[in-house]
Amino acid sequence: MPESDDGYAISYKVLTRGVPVRTSDGVVIGTVHEVLEASAEQIFDGIVIETPTGPRWVDAPEVARIAERAVTLSIDATEAAQLPERDSKGGAVYKADARSVRRHRLLGGGWKRRK
Repeated sequence: MPESDDGYAISYKVLTRGVPVRTSDGVVIGTVHEVLEASAEQIFDGIVIETPTGPRWVDAPEVARIAERAVTLSIDATEAAQLPERDSKGGAVYKADARSVRRHRLLGGGWKRRK
């Protein structure tokens, strides 16, 4: 049984574009636009979200939970209003591989490096 209405927790590697992003106080501030990985360390680096005021960068420590149907941040709406534009030094960008939607549940993965 999922922890919440957001569905089961998932890896950042299978997080899809368009998933709603909400703050710790429940305000939906945008949707997932890109997922970034620090390629040298192979760890989650953060996400770029599409907001009404343009794309904003959310660093990995500010992401509390990634689930099937929503991303929840560890910051509130006031703090989220101060999020910067995408970090120009951001890591590798990954996009969902639609063909692997079923396969990722069995084998993991689901993201391909953008060329």
